[in-house]
Amino acid sequence: MTRLPGCRTRTAAPCGISNLVLDEDEAVLSRARTELLRALGPEGLVDAAAVVGLFNAIDRVADATGIPLEAEKVQASADFRAVLGLDRFAVGARS
Repeated sequence: MTRLPGCRTRTAAPCGISNLVLDEDEAVLSRARTELLRALGPEGLVDAAAVVGLFNAIDRVADATGIPLEAEKVQASADFRAVLGLDRFAVGARS
């Protein structure tokens, strides 16, 4: 098994999938899925996908509860936050 980005050992293949999910390189993601399928089997691959999806959902919940944005997200979202008027809300002042 090859090492996935972010993994320290060959047995840690699942650790890199969360980083790869957002990668726009379909070939890289396809190789990662193949590696996970080999390492974990079909049920394990489904579980890994569920965990990645859950982390995505938790991040959205955290954002919705008013946890301040990271600096790079503040800059990246400034234009559409202004268009939508999101900064007028109390949570916007903390971002």
